[in-house]
Amino acid sequence: MKIKHAEYLRTAVYEEQFPHSDLPEIVFSGRSNVGKSSLINMMVGRKKLAYFSQKPGKTQTLNFYKLDEALMFVDIPGYGYAKVPKKQKDAFAQMIAMYFEKRAECAGVCLLLDIRHKPTQDDIQMFEFLSFYEIPLIILCTKADKISRNKLPQHLKAVRLALGITVDSDIPLIPTSAEKATGKTEAWSAILKLTDAYKQNRKQKMQIVEEEAVEE
Repeated sequence: MKIKHAEYLRTAVYEEQFPHSDLPEIVFSGRSNVGKSSLINMMVGRKKLAYFSQKPGKTQTLNFYKLDEALMFVDIPGYGYAKVPKKQKDAFAQMIAMYFEKRAECAGVCLLLDIRHKPTQDDIQMFEFLSFYEIPLIILCTKADKISRNKLPQHLKAVRLALGITVDSDIPLIPTSAEKATGKTEAWSAILKLTDAYKQNRKQKMQIVEEEAVEE
């Protein structure tokens, strides 16, 4: 998918700061320094849409990006950085939980994992958190260009085993590289399936509301 127009829309911490929109939203989540901002920039074909810092834990808000009046990407704070104070970590957790509990426009989550390493306990906890809320998931394994191609299958297997994902699972597991644009086509294909499902579900809900209004 080629994005013609991409823009930073707003930053939010509280529900009342969320954009007023019915566009489907795809959330990007992962550990600090897993490469979220770089991957977002690669996906939309922009170098500086999503800001990235050399300092882990820099993102402290929900950042919304609008793409072609068709969907939004939401960059949420990275987790797992030891130097972030506990009070700040707790605030991040509450903010993220509030988003997933309240935001009907969330069509799914891209959970980013560094393919060079086995998923951490923080990665597993985030996966279980999202699964608990029954949020559609895409696993994007970043930095795939940093390992040899013949070792890729064993790294993907390690991810599946750690998360309990079977080979026939409907959760996509996609190797990516922001530097080489690896996995861009596959990631977009998976994302569009989620946004299409969101639109269909929204349409069905609106039809039900309209039918109930007519009956009254």
